[in-house]
Amino acid sequence: MAQRDPSLDVLRALAPGTSLRNAIDLILRQETGALLVLGYGRDVEAICTGGFHIDGADFTPARLAELAKMDGAVVTDEAAEVIYRANVHLIPDTSIDTGETGTRHRTAERVAVQTGRPVVVVSEGRQTATVFIGSSQFELRSPTILLAQANQNLLTLERFRGRLTDDEDRLTQLEVDDIVVNRDVVQFLQRAALVRRIGSDLEHYAVELGGEGELIRLQLVDLLSGVGEVAELVYSDYSRKYPPKTRQPLDRLQSLSTEHLSDEARVAGLLDLGAQESPVRPRGFRILARIPRLPDAVKTSLVDHFGGLQKLLYASVAELDQVEGVGRTRARQLRHYFDRLLDTTRGWEFEED
Repeated sequence: MAQRDPSLDVLRALAPGTSLRNAIDLILRQETGALLVLGYGRDVEAICTGGFHIDGADFTPARLAELAKMDGAVVTDEAAEVIYRANVHLIPDTSIDTGETGTRHRTAERVAVQTGRPVVVVSEGRQTATVFIGSSQFELRSPTILLAQANQNLLTLERFRGRLTDDEDRLTQLEVDDIVVNRDVVQFLQRAALVRRIGSDLEHYAVELGGEGELIRLQLVDLLSGVGEVAELVYSDYSRKYPPKTRQPLDRLQSLSTEHLSDEARVAGLLDLGAQESPVRPRGFRILARIPRLPDAVKTSLVDHFGGLQKLLYASVAELDQVEGVGRTRARQLRHYFDRLLDTTRGWEFEED
């Protein structure tokens, strides 16, 4: 399962149509600027001086816009539903490095790093709103720009997803012909990781668009369907140790930069898949996963009994029937499936990418 990105919750709170986004748009229109801390506690109170306390006043866009007319910062709860402090001067640790030059932006970055709370800066000069989350930051974009960029990324994802499907078909053909090398496995997992990475970027767009991103979200779910599962099956087939330490290889590849993800040797080393040109044989989990209504326990029994896909592909009905949980009827179904698989790959010619 992909690791959860904490910035998505902040993006949801700032999506078009939310009270917080309406407040930011109102501040931009009145050209006053603002510094807003999302979250209140002892850590925030420790760096606040001056201003005044508001005893849990309900958050409204108009109320925040009025409070933003004063010079100091405004502090709300994490969900931006309650306002706790206004017109306060924030004094974060000045030893925290920052590349920002403006007073508000410099303070915001240091507060975000020191407290871990999201901080929003609305700049009247730049006419932009910037969100700081820890050491990261991003600028809020207009829905029109977001939608155009999201659609462009969606086209890219569709293209990569199509290539991933082609790569899986190619891997199946190589497996049947028993000519797979580690490089083929690595390339498939690289493609799957790139698909999920593009999908992760699109998820940010969909969340940032709020209700307007629902169509993007639906297409994203469809395009990413099965990617993690097939990557897990491929890794289970080829990991040098079984069961592997981690079932989901894409989680391990998530830490790599896009540049490092394109490095086959680095990916192979991280996943412990061995030398690139070494011949390898699959255990058969991915092929067996294609067979409808075949219980997981039976799949495991088949792999354990035959030791690999090649022996499975050419096992007789009697040999298949000997495996616990298979039975005569299922043995015939398996034999029929393997025969069809062998037929569809006959006459295939290998083409180098």
